[in-house]
Amino acid sequence: MQNFEEDLGATLLDRNTKPLKPTPMGLRVYEQCKAILREIDSLRELVANDGAPSGTLRLGVPQTLGDVVLLDALAQIRDTYPVLRNQVTSGWGSSLIARMENGELDAATALFPPGKIFPEGITSRSIGRMPLRVVAAKGSASKRSYKLKDCYTRGWVLNPDGCGFRAGLQRALSEQGLSLSINLETFGTDLQLGLVASGQGLGLWLFHPRYLGNLQEPVALFGEIAGNRLQA
Repeated sequence: MQNFEEDLGATLLDRNTKPLKPTPMGLRVYEQCKAILREIDSLRELVANDGAPSGTLRLGVPQTLGDVVLLDALAQIRDTYPVLRNQVTSGWGSSLIARMENGELDAATALFPPGKIFPEGITSRSIGRMPLRVVAAKGSASKRSYKLKDCYTRGWVLNPDGCGFRAGLQRALSEQGLSLSINLETFGTDLQLGLVASGQGLGLWLFHPRYLGNLQEPVALFGEIAGNRLQA
């Protein structure tokens, strides 16, 4: 470590503390070294691109999409690439993108509004659109259609904070000078719809790194299947 510090001309560890702690520059160098290691891995994958897909394909999928696409997508990937192991992680879209930046995922599907700008080094492709509808208990709506300002005071049954749908709704309300009132927040589409049906409030219903080496084809297949399922 001391040789490394001498080469850089910087102090990376505070040796006046026990245990040793990185200096502010040490933390910056650490993050840069992680980025260098990721690029080295990318180069290795790039030159291995001629081989058949193998190893582990690490996918990130929000629960909302997973309920729709995972069964079909994973079955077809397994049939097409039998030696490839699939590993799936669920989470909010923003957290999945962050995990891709950190090299923890190979690809992810996520729900974002049009025009979303992704971090440098992340390549994105739109695979479909999911119409988003406001739902209410049967018989509670006297008109065929409503505007947000006409119904927002009923309150909402939504996912916890971090959900892209919830954030989009909050933006839409804020743009109209309206507030978001949460009656219940919980995970699970079926549970949310059940709570909405019982009159608890309104509800809402319904990306890959630059280099993937020999995992490019399975990721493309996953995106194609997911897109077809969303448009079905």
